[in-house]
Amino acid sequence: MTVRHPRRTSKLHYAWIIALVTFTVLLITAGIRATPSVMMIPLESEFGWSRAAISAAVAINIALFGLIGPFAASWIDRWGLRRTVSAALALLAFSVALSTQMKAQWHLTLIWGVLVGTGTGFTAMVLAAIVANRWFDERRGLVTGALSAANATGQLLFLPLLASLIGQLGWRWGALMIAAVAAVVCVMAALFLRDRPADLGLTPYGARASLNAHMPDRSALPPLSALRWVSRQPAFWLLAGSFFVCGASTNGLIGTHLIPACHDYGIAEVRAAGLLAVMGIFDILGTTASGWLTDRFSPRYLLCVYYGLRGLSLLFLPSTLASGGTALAGFAFFYGLDWIATVPPTVRLTADYFGKENAGVVYGWIGAAHQVGASLAAVGAGLIRSNMGSYRTAFLISGALCIATALVLARLEPRTGEPAATEVGEAALSAR
Repeated sequence: MTVRHPRRTSKLHYAWIIALVTFTVLLITAGIRATPSVMMIPLESEFGWSRAAISAAVAINIALFGLIGPFAASWIDRWGLRRTVSAALALLAFSVALSTQMKAQWHLTLIWGVLVGTGTGFTAMVLAAIVANRWFDERRGLVTGALSAANATGQLLFLPLLASLIGQLGWRWGALMIAAVAAVVCVMAALFLRDRPADLGLTPYGARASLNAHMPDRSALPPLSALRWVSRQPAFWLLAGSFFVCGASTNGLIGTHLIPACHDYGIAEVRAAGLLAVMGIFDILGTTASGWLTDRFSPRYLLCVYYGLRGLSLLFLPSTLASGGTALAGFAFFYGLDWIATVPPTVRLTADYFGKENAGVVYGWIGAAHQVGASLAAVGAGLIRSNMGSYRTAFLISGALCIATALVLARLEPRTGEPAATEVGEAALSAR
């Protein structure tokens, strides 16, 4: 008698492979995006370019990183996830390698501003939202949190190593190393990324086939059509406005001005930079935990808590800087946990209000508001410091804005399920 053993089936859904590859892509592109901060002094020393000129290239990079998001979502929907991400990584590998041949200042602007900004724009802000919403019905918040945290992780992993390599061998070898890593990840993306679960005969992780079998696929709206549609919806302005405040109170204010603010209080730059590193480490934990919480609690209430606590911490930051010591370390710990914890609930609310297929392109516009807030806060806080001799007013304004955002978000009406087909259809017809 022959004994038949049951055939084993893999319990690993391919969605987790997609999430792992996407995490790696975001990890690398975050490191590339932050590379100019390590190269600034060597470039200044070799070419005599001013920091203002180098910073201008970085500013173009940051602007494109945010503004390309909505168009990247549309491009991914039209040309596919695998082809778009692979092409963006190939562009980054080529551009960073080409930067070793820079001779003129316009080379810097073109390569590190336009080309690198474009490549990272296609592989950053909206990619996590698209992957999470296409491939996951369950654990979507957790995946969004982990992918969002990759941005901080990339800087933590690459910048110390890159700084050491540049110090020993020069900035060109550092650029070549980054280009080689981008090329390897490009091959990985081409081999393992897939556009949708249906391409492999699968349903999204956690979805029941019976519920999805009769649901027609919807294409995402074009970027400008999506903007016209959502601009008529109060929920969009609430989410975009809250993300504007998020960017202003993180990258724009603390990310740009914490080190000089610490200097005003006699705190050494090395220690101040260490505080930002601590924030980056705890950002990984906080954002991933926020994703886990988003799967279990109302994202609207989570955002209220995040912005409210952030606002209180900013109101107390001037006295915290004055006392230094344990209080300042506590601020770094808390602010790190809350740094981009707002991303998972914001992505979830975007999908709830505007549909999973349109979550990427709409979140791209919301992310653009984040970058605008960051740049305005960076400039505004600098002007306040120059005119008043202190950052105190900037911290207080930012804290008040965060608390006001928490109160406004409490009035956001909850919505469940996809938007009606007629809503999306009318928006699509308006694009013609």
